Amino acid sequence: MPTQIFLASTLYGAATLAAGIDAGVFPAVGRRILLTSNHAVTAEVTPGLADMPGFAVLRGRFDEVLDWNAVIAPQHPSTWAPRPEDVPLWERQLRALWGLGDDRVELVVESLQVPPAQTLCRLFPGAAVDVYADGLMSYGPTRFRLDPQLGMRVRRVLHPDLVPGLEPLLLTEFGVRAEPLPPEPLLKVLAEVAELPDPAGPEGLGGLGGLGGLTRDTGPGPGPAGRPALLLGQYLSALDLMTPAEEERLHADMVRGAHALGHRELVFKPHPGAPAAYAHEAEREAARLGVRLTVAAAPVLAETLYQRLRPALVVGCFSTGLLTAATLYGLPVARTGTGAVLARLTPYANSNRVPLALVDALLPDLADPDAVRAWTPPGPERVRAELAGLLTAVGFTMQPRILAARRAEAEAHLAGRSGPGALRYVTRRRLTVLGLPGGIPARLAFLPRSPRVRRAVRRIVRLRRTGRSGRPLS
Repeated sequence: MPTQIFLASTLYGAATLAAGIDAGVFPAVGRRILLTSNHAVTAEVTPGLADMPGFAVLRGRFDEVLDWNAVIAPQHPSTWAPRPEDVPLWERQLRALWGLGDDRVELVVESLQVPPAQTLCRLFPGAAVDVYADGLMSYGPTRFRLDPQLGMRVRRVLHPDLVPGLEPLLLTEFGVRAEPLPPEPLLKVLAEVAELPDPAGPEGLGGLGGLGGLTRDTGPGPGPAGRPALLLGQYLSALDLMTPAEEERLHADMVRGAHALGHRELVFKPHPGAPAAYAHEAEREAARLGVRLTVAAAPVLAETLYQRLRPALVVGCFSTGLLTAATLYGLPVARTGTGAVLARLTPYANSNRVPLALVDALLPDLADPDAVRAWTPPGPERVRAELAGLLTAVGFTMQPRILAARRAEAEAHLAGRSGPGALRYVTRRRLTVLGLPGGIPARLAFLPRSPRVRRAVRRIVRLRRTGRSGRPLS
């Protein structure tokens, strides 16, 4: 029987794998190895997956847990790849080190486009590959053109069904089928993780001891007056999607929006890698409005807070946690800041574009209280009717060579759509370059390239800026 090697770098990813094992998604094998990888920039001093609160309950699904960082030290997992001529030596070394002998190997990896997943697949060139996804990026296209010898080895893409009715685009250029993970096993595993003792001690869930009875899920609850609103931080400045000051203002916007909806008990869950200072603006805004804000200091999953607090509202920018809250837990959700990030997202093929577009199109805006109160998750039929074409159009404009076969579908979606709303997720410049509906007509395509036109536009921009400054326009 083969040996399965599962590669994981996050607790949520390991929980996804454990749920797949419980659900029978992975066939019985002789041995299961969980290979953990720490992608932190300072991995030497940053706790890894095996040290995360909640990991102990997942360990039992695997026969052995190994550390990829230790194997390739001092190289970093996110950058290291072997030279082609060294691959046979490395495979023999790993088979000896891990006691694989001549076993047939099957790999289950995340983010196949980049190391360490791609590295591991190249080190075992004869292994069949399954790809699993734990977030919204699986709905987007493959980020880079893969070597067909690698892409054709992939059997399936496993993913939590966070947008029921929507088919992921990842690896579809190789005809790889997408297989949704049943929600029940995933919820069961996440509940087990949430049941572990609080790493912050008996006083509270990551510093939430002062919330008293809210540290356990007791059912639907009495509504906003009895349950807190949960605010999700993402550390977007680390991805260069906004400046630190802008991200702090985004957190303050979350506080204001939740307050406007009547919430007076707020919990802020910062991203595990974000500095503590990123909560200060939210704390100041909460103090100004007279609402209570508690910061969840322990690095627990958002799903653990869903399980224990059963929040009355979950607010975020475009976190995958928003969709897990809505789809898996049936919690009210709202988004904020997606429009601003979409407007400045670069490069155009940035892999965050699809998660942004999905959250923006699916979820209500926090600034519209009536929409937040009235929102209900759309059913699969409505999703297929309203989002399938949008996803194809956005994915094709991001990766037109990889998804060349989807051009006709993208054109069909874009045809007849005009106005600012149609250009919220795609840019007119991109449509023009690709010759798609909504771009500048071909007979006018010379305008953006004309030096005379460009000089005139720059002059107009300077005149407008001078006018705003109050100085004379002449």
